[in-house]
Amino acid sequence: MPEGDSLHNIAELLRPALLDHELTAISVPRSRGMYRLRPGDLVSAVESRGKYLEIEVERGLVLRTHLRMTGSWDLYDSGQRWRKPRHLARAVLETARHVAVCFAAPVVEVGVIGDGRLDHLGPDLCAVDVDIDACVQRSLDADPNLEIADLLLDQRFAAGIGNVYKCETLFARGVSPFALAGSIGAAERQDLFRTAAGLLQQNLGRWRRRTHGDGMAVYDRAGQGCPNCLDRINVRTHGLHGRMSFWCPTCQPER
Repeated sequence: MPEGDSLHNIAELLRPALLDHELTAISVPRSRGMYRLRPGDLVSAVESRGKYLEIEVERGLVLRTHLRMTGSWDLYDSGQRWRKPRHLARAVLETARHVAVCFAAPVVEVGVIGDGRLDHLGPDLCAVDVDIDACVQRSLDADPNLEIADLLLDQRFAAGIGNVYKCETLFARGVSPFALAGSIGAAERQDLFRTAAGLLQQNLGRWRRRTHGDGMAVYDRAGQGCPNCLDRINVRTHGLHGRMSFWCPTCQPER
């Protein structure tokens, strides 16, 4: 699943091609809701919010997509051959010179700017001025028996963390993914959210993530040596949504 840095980078890719340009053709065949974009709409903003991408037009409407596990955005010159099958297209936005295509996204909707659809999201950790204290305060409402791995993935507390940054953040802070939220105080939560924000922000503009050295510390490295202690990195599927956690049992002891 794309994480907050990926959506930020997608917005950066699409913005020069769409911002301040009129849409000449639009196709959103599975859009939810009653609103529709139309030819002549002028794109006024292209922004990411956590794991959502929002493309706004001056008429007061916004196209929102959430890619989840299957979706992607591609940008083409007009007339260029697409790299994926056309039947997978969930949104196609054409300008005089470019075509932006969202493929296979499970969430595609057109709504009204400011309609509150994303008000449930916590502060965006990709923002340089992110309010970490607000993330911590929101997270204090979490079930104390929730595993900290699941707390970090909950976009209501802080937006942008996916499975990669969950694992890398917990390793960086020496916290077991199985620790219960009730055992993690406000100060330690602040460290976790601040670390996650730092890792996300240092990867903005990169398409190949680096969180430790030239790659990952623990994510997708099961069976390999921990970069700190050389113990074997473990992996386990667990939690509310059956996500995988990669961790070092020596550097991240269970509490």
